[in-house]
Amino acid sequence: MDRTVQSAHHRGRRGLTVATVGVFAVLCVLIGILIASNFDLTPQSEAQPVSGSNVYSTGPYPVVERDGEMESPFVSVVEQVQDAVVNISARSREADVPWWHQRAGYSTSSGSGFFFRKDGYILTNNHVVEGALETTVRTADGFDYSAKLVGADPETDLAVLKVEPEHDVTVIPFGDSDKLKVGDWAIAIGNPFPQQGLDRTVTVGVISAVGRSQLNFGSETPNYQYYIQTDASINPGNSGGPLLNLRGECVGVNAAISSPTGASVGIGFAIPINLARAVVPDLISTGKAQRGWLGVLLDNVTEREAKRQGLDAVRGVRIDSVFANSPAERAGVKSGDIIVKFNGQDVNNASQLSVMVSTIRSGQAVPIELVRDGARERLNAMIGDRDTYLAAANQPSAPVGDTDDFELYQWMGMELMTLTPEIAQAVAIEHVPGIYVRKVYGGSPADRSGISRGSVILQIDDETVKALSEVEAAAKKVTGSRRIPIILQEPDGTVTRKVLRP
Repeated sequence: MDRTVQSAHHRGRRGLTVATVGVFAVLCVLIGILIASNFDLTPQSEAQPVSGSNVYSTGPYPVVERDGEMESPFVSVVEQVQDAVVNISARSREADVPWWHQRAGYSTSSGSGFFFRKDGYILTNNHVVEGALETTVRTADGFDYSAKLVGADPETDLAVLKVEPEHDVTVIPFGDSDKLKVGDWAIAIGNPFPQQGLDRTVTVGVISAVGRSQLNFGSETPNYQYYIQTDASINPGNSGGPLLNLRGECVGVNAAISSPTGASVGIGFAIPINLARAVVPDLISTGKAQRGWLGVLLDNVTEREAKRQGLDAVRGVRIDSVFANSPAERAGVKSGDIIVKFNGQDVNNASQLSVMVSTIRSGQAVPIELVRDGARERLNAMIGDRDTYLAAANQPSAPVGDTDDFELYQWMGMELMTLTPEIAQAVAIEHVPGIYVRKVYGGSPADRSGISRGSVILQIDDETVKALSEVEAAAKKVTGSRRIPIILQEPDGTVTRKVLRP
């Protein structure tokens, strides 16, 4: 037998077998792909368009197609809004230099802001313009305007300026900060390091977190905090500039950074624009913000409390105490309740709820969902006005007796006296209706509860006290060894809740 032919014959048979196996393998792979893709035969590419748009994903950054060219989607956003961003220069008198001193005693600080109305209204931070004697706004096209401070709110760190523009201005619309998700794109525009002339600088990042609170920025720390956190670079001078989404809408007002160096390290904070939505109309109409008031002291829910109340997560807000005759008390809210929803929104923590309550108009009825003893309850509270409450609380109490104002009363290891305007002046504190703690004895129930000399007791066992006779009446109701809640104003002015244990 011809070995050559024989070898060829065997090679042919072997080749046919290999080819058959190969075809079979390819068919199997194709069938597998079809099954895995649910028979979706749409051609795939490295720049697959996001459904329903001309935005493409190429690696970690999106691009868009415009005029046949691929470009960043941030380009069109910046082109749309950058002319609305302004530089703000505020001239102030230095606090430690008297006006008559030979040295000028003035300083100039810079920040950012943006037009949000065609008639010249500008939104910025309160700390950018606070204490300013003169405020100048420079627009994108180089116009300088003297700006009027329309209204300011230190408690949210927001302020509104007004100029009289001589030309058509670009405005930035407000978005919806409640719809933000961690990972959403974020664009910041502002005036970082203004001494170097770096106006209208654009930085890009993502939403790093929402609902940041309990942050400390020194003397400029606002009371109402529910910050958006972003890694878009924010530096000194960016304060008051807009934080934008990909629609070109403002979702936040850049306000602060957390940094060991004073420059951006990727931890910046912006005030949610929905908080500004509630504050700005008041600033324009009256110059100050109106605050809703519920009349409760709040505490965050602990893991132990969440388990005890049957919650599926450690969230919500525990009612620590309810003020007498408050909207909360009239609605039926009780100490120990856990609010899980307010005005239809989930409640996560005390800072969030404080912001939510503050933005509700006085007289508005708001649904509240809470958990009490493991069961869900639904109530409606008619929100009050915080300033009205404070004004009423600061009215001098009616005299109880000729000697009551100066009489001492000992109770739970405290020497107490009615706080009159005369006594308040003598001890150099602001007068509020209440009971002044003149002395606390060491080792007493008051001392063990952390009550300090110089505090002012406002409520005992959920009853308002303005005179010693009311303290005596409250004390007579206390029986046994039960805990007695006390609402008091600390010497530093903060209002807290203590619990006396006889």
